Amino acid sequence: MTGTGRAALDRHKLFAARLLAVRARPYLATALFALHVVESRRVPTMAVDRHWRCYVSPGFVDRTPVAELAGVWVHEVSHLLRDHHGRGDRYLREHGLTGAGERLRVNIAADCEINDDAYGDGLDEPEDVVRPMTLGLPEGKPMEEYLRMFRLGPRTADFAWLDCGSGSDGLDRDWELGPAGAHGLSEQERDAVRFRVAQGITGRPGRVPKSWQRWAEEAFHPPHAWRDLLGAAVRSAVSGAGAGDDYSYGRPSRRSAGVPGAVLPSLRRRPPHVSVVIDTSASVSDAELGSALLEVAAIARAVGGRRDLVTVLPCDAAALVVHPLCRAEGIPLVGGGGTDLRTGFARALRRHPRPDVVVALTDGQTPWPVARPACRTVVGLFDRSRASWDEENPDYVPEAPPEWARVVHIGRR
Repeated sequence: MTGTGRAALDRHKLFAARLLAVRARPYLATALFALHVVESRRVPTMAVDRHWRCYVSPGFVDRTPVAELAGVWVHEVSHLLRDHHGRGDRYLREHGLTGAGERLRVNIAADCEINDDAYGDGLDEPEDVVRPMTLGLPEGKPMEEYLRMFRLGPRTADFAWLDCGSGSDGLDRDWELGPAGAHGLSEQERDAVRFRVAQGITGRPGRVPKSWQRWAEEAFHPPHAWRDLLGAAVRSAVSGAGAGDDYSYGRPSRRSAGVPGAVLPSLRRRPPHVSVVIDTSASVSDAELGSALLEVAAIARAVGGRRDLVTVLPCDAAALVVHPLCRAEGIPLVGGGGTDLRTGFARALRRHPRPDVVVALTDGQTPWPVARPACRTVVGLFDRSRASWDEENPDYVPEAPPEWARVVHIGRR
């Protein structure tokens, strides 16, 4: 007992739960042991700050079985590994959202993303855990997509108590120790922990869930300014007027009441489709082709993580095969000949359903369509110095992308 008559934190029970978490999720061991425990009576359960401190309520530890505590360890460290604080900050900033309610919404969406594989295999699930199905949402989506799917209301009223700390939503709490406090990890140390975890997952994937495998692949490629720009360009294109709009008789127009005997269609919003044309000509390096697949993953996130809405067309002088992104790992980027992305544009525009956006990833050494396509266009240009265009013809300069395309330079910092 402490001097105030309140029980101290049972660290033996807490650390026994961490060992159980490590046995159940060995690929997270480095991250679990990197967390520094801080006893706190101001958190309802357990919480993490962005500096990798874990705040723990003594009462919560006393009343919670070890198998449940182990699951909460995994839950909290998942917030930090998946950068929910940074992603939450970016989402709210990009959408002009402020206030405690929006931060709670980020916490709920982040929980929906990680709770699909945080429990099970020896880790018991608490009764009040946030699940997508609790909110009537599909499982397996990223936090950003969940944020677009729900608002605070009756279904979220039971989660008003939820507070996983700044590590879950990016907002510093007054009970946190802050950047100058003791036992926090530096930015370099946090990156090193993520790298070690990702290295362990990719080296021995075994029974690691697909969501963690995807995270590990992306962890080796930190975000760059151009990736943010590319994602923003695609989001802007798919949200523009006319993109994803179509007429449907599924819900008749309200104007039908003014036209007796006729049923008028209403304008409905359908999910946007994106076709990605990848330049596979000889002038594009293997490293750039690998980068192109990473950009495709960023494009999928820009449209809400719906990989079924993204198709990929490898193209040099011809575009022969269209690949669905749901099989991204097996997409062969074949080519190696000359470059004519006009064939890729033509093939993409013949697709059904027709794309709302065409994204071309290229070094720019290609002829471009003469006429503006009947959809929005984004061009990702691999960075080139003038000397690398044509060593035998120093005066050669490729034609610039047309004015109707939104251009993002890939590789410039």
